[in-house]
Amino acid sequence: MKKSKSPYYGFRFPASVISCAVRWYHRFNLSLRDIEELLLERGVSVTNESVRNWCERFGAQFARCAKAVRGRVGSTWHLDEVFVKLRGEPYVLWRAVDEHGTELGVLLQKRRDKAAATRFLRKVLRSHPVPRKIVTDQLRSYPAAKAEVPELAGVKHVFVKASARVNNRAENSHQPTCRRERQMQGFRDPQRIQAFLSRFGPIRQHFASPRHQMKAACHRVELQARLLAWQCWAGVSKLGIIQ
Repeated sequence: MKKSKSPYYGFRFPASVISCAVRWYHRFNLSLRDIEELLLERGVSVTNESVRNWCERFGAQFARCAKAVRGRVGSTWHLDEVFVKLRGEPYVLWRAVDEHGTELGVLLQKRRDKAAATRFLRKVLRSHPVPRKIVTDQLRSYPAAKAEVPELAGVKHVFVKASARVNNRAENSHQPTCRRERQMQGFRDPQRIQAFLSRFGPIRQHFASPRHQMKAACHRVELQARLLAWQCWAGVSKLGIIQ
């Protein structure tokens, strides 16, 4: 049987270095140049463009692994949208999370109408089972879009006022994206940002355990297990980038 090539075949640096850089970029609020400097401190001389290439090449692979191990999602969806600017032009970032805060999907679109909401709902339904209940704000695009999707015909729809903070599960989920937007000094290309946000959510959440609900020792054990899972996905035998 012919052995398949490693996904890192042809790269100058080993999997331990590449996977570490990809994890840092998606887990922490770091720029590409920050990671370049951190790697140089550890004896790895690489350009920020190489780090960008690694993130674009391997980020989606790690994001799929993170989604596969997170278990069954909740039966209540919280949907919300936020305005972002790309080169000065307003865009709408649609996001869905479950009652536990797990990100179900993101979609960057130009409009905030029924067609855009329908497109977003169908995108999320392609990857997740039909929910028991959806919670949205009072944007009229949501009920109009729900009527266009047959799978959601029997799903309970709860409307909340923005001031009531009942839907803050979805509103809070925008905060990491807003921090990254400031760190990156604004978003630019819609396709690249859509690809980045699709990777960013699952990878960040894989490591962002609820540490405020855990003892320090339990948190360290949990984080160690998640790091070991990451190494398994990357094909790295032991922790760290210096062998």
